[in-house]
Formats: sequence, C-alpha cells, structure tokens
Amino acid sequence: MKGNPVSQHNITTMLENIHGTVSVIGSMNADYTVATKRLPGPGETVTGGPLTVLPGGKSGNQAASAARIGADVRMFGAVGSDANADFLLGELGKAGVDTTHVRRVPGPSGTTVIAVDEGGENMIVYSPGSNAQVDAGYVESVRVALTGADVLGLCLESPMEAVIEAARLAHEAGRTVLLNNSPFRPELPAELVKLTDILLVNEHEMAQMLGLAEPADGDWSGFDWAAAAERMRGFGFDRAIVTLGGDGSVVLDAAAEGGFSRIAPTRVEAVDTTGCGDAFMGTVLAGLASGYTLADSAALASVVSAYAATGRGAQASYGDASTIRDWYAGR
Repeated sequence: MKGNPVSQHNITTMLENIHGTVSVIGSMNADYTVATKRLPGPGETVTGGPLTVLPGGKSGNQAASAARIGADVRMFGAVGSDANADFLLGELGKAGVDTTHVRRVPGPSGTTVIAVDEGGENMIVYSPGSNAQVDAGYVESVRVALTGADVLGLCLESPMEAVIEAARLAHEAGRTVLLNNSPFRPELPAELVKLTDILLVNEHEMAQMLGLAEPADGDWSGFDWAAAAERMRGFGFDRAIVTLGGDGSVVLDAAAEGGFSRIAPTRVEAVDTTGCGDAFMGTVLAGLASGYTLADSAALASVVSAYAATGRGAQASYGDASTIRDWYAGR
C-alpha cells in the first residue's frame, strides 16, 4: 500500500494559500514537562531534567497549529483564575488565535504532567480544572461566533454535553464538524456521531472502535483498509482519517475510489512527539477551511506534524507557514 505522492511544490502552494476561518472549542492546559532518559514503570522513580511549563491542551494546541500556518482561528473554552490562565491566553494570542470568547472561571486552569523519554515518546496525566466547567449554556452563549467559522474542531477533553451542543450548532449552520476522538472513547453518543462530518483517530483507536484485529507484526501496509472504510461507514462516519504515527495516515472516504487513500509519512528524527497529533488535527482544520480536499489536508498535516516532532513541547514546537516551508524545502 503506497502513500499518495505529494510534491514539494504542492506542499509549498498549500502552505502559501491557507485561509478561511476555524472554530475550536475545548481544552487549554499548562503542560508541566520533564525530560528523562526512559519512562518509569509502575511504582518506579526515575530522574529527569529541569521542569518546564509550556502551553498545551489538545484544543488549544489544535487552535495554535491552525493559526500559525495562516488560518483565522477562534478559541472557545474556559481558563481558571490562576496565573496559568493569563499564560495560556497570552501564548494563544502570540500564535494568532482569537481568545475573545474564552470564559474565565474560579479555580485552577487545566494542567497536564508530561514525561518525555530520549526517543521522544511520552506519558501524560491530565487534570481538567477549568475545562470541566464548559457547559451547553456557555456554548449557546457563543453561538454566533462559534458558527461563523468554516469548520469546527472538537475533541473530548470537555464535558460531553458541551461537545454535542457545539456539534449541533455547527451542523445546523451547515459547517463542517471534525471530531478527534481523544481522549479515546470506544463508544460515542449516537447524537454526536450523527452531527459529525469527519472523524480523526489513530490506528489502535480505530481497531478498538470497529472491533478489528490489529496486524500481529504491527505492519499496517497489508491491512484491508477497504473493509475498514466499510465498517467505519457502518459505525456512522462516511469520512475519517486514521493516523499511523511515523507511517503516515489513511483517509477513509466513501466518495473516494476504492474507499480510501494512503498518505505517506514525512520522516524525521523525533525529539518530542507531545502535541504532534494536535498539530496534525489543526492542520487538517486549516486545510478544510481553505477548501482543500480531506486527502490533501492530511498530506499537509503529515508535514506540519513532522516539523513539530523536531522540537520540544506542544505549541512551543509549532512553526509558521514560512518556517515549515523552508524546512521542508531543505530536507
């Protein structure tokens, strides 16, 4: 199963022509990050390097990624009454994200504790904080701004009632709804499935959702993706993206020839994979808002997320369109 060939010219052209508007609703977290030689096992203590505090949260990351490459992005959600609130909003503002509609609530902002090993792999503990206070009433209060964008990005670090309400408003307004099923839930509310246009999951999540056996050797090149696309349609999604880590991604699309297309990876020496999946999601949102096909958006996301893996942190590792273009051209 070969990947779709995407020329350097096409990537450059896409990066130079990002436009359109994106709404993202969900989590913003302060990431307390420490690098260590290897990740600890259960009950084990390992020594790490200096502790750093970086801006994160899946939704905040996705918004920052889309904005940095040129999309007009609006962020929705809640921060707390602590110092991290100003830090998170300030960093999103530096990335070009409009945070006008973010609510401030009493108590701590969302936080994560992240350990990163020398191979770039990570383990994360998430404390919702203010993110848990995003409800359907808040979503209704920002209806006009939320539905004024071309596409809406959702993940599951917010209360489900808020996620469903946002999807409902965007769907009724005729906007494209892209759902990242993360943190992963093997079962999704039927209403949310009905309101979602495109699903984003990784290969393990897809297999668990659809009840499919993963390749014993971890090699997905011989996997029956046409059958997976059929099962995905039965689950309720005509379009989906399945990410494969360093092996690229697969776009499942009922309208595509054969029902799927393979997107080649952009290979790099990973320094830190924290936030790379969010960079991928944010780029797909920006691509769709710019009128690109789902497959082209995923191909561009392969490049943008690979660039993010070459730096540390989530938002801290994201590049703008010109930086990524020059890096890609020099490979």
